[in-house]
Amino acid sequence: QVQLVESGGGLVQPGGSLRLSCAASGFTFSNHTMSWIRQPPGKGLEWVSDISKDGHNTYYADSVKGRFTISRDNAKNMLYLQMNSLQPKDTDKYYCVKDLQYFSDVDVQVPEGSQGQGTQVTVSS
Repeated sequence: QVQLVESGGGLVQPGGSLRLSCAASGFTFSNHTMSWIRQPPGKGLEWVSDISKDGHNTYYADSVKGRFTISRDNAKNMLYLQMNSLQPKDTDKYYCVKDLQYFSDVDVQVPEGSQGQGTQVTVSS
């Protein structure tokens, strides 16, 4: 049974940083591309970042490029998202996803059972 448990969200001032973590279990973590997505209140899912199975290739939405860094530790079955220079527009619930289907930054599909419960990030002074 796939389990993805996000943590690390919270309230931070503009310009601050947070590090999100996602603990994966129930599948062979190193065999899967992993992603972070986010969802603003009342809106659809937005792709944030992808990382390849071995962690060597990373991809970012233009809105977070240069501020966010995705990484993974396959030995620990962990996915991370380091978020720096946070802005109020980054206020969303963030989810880690296994095998995300990407069509565009605002058109993604999450395979059933491949998303965690999410962690809330709020950027406000």
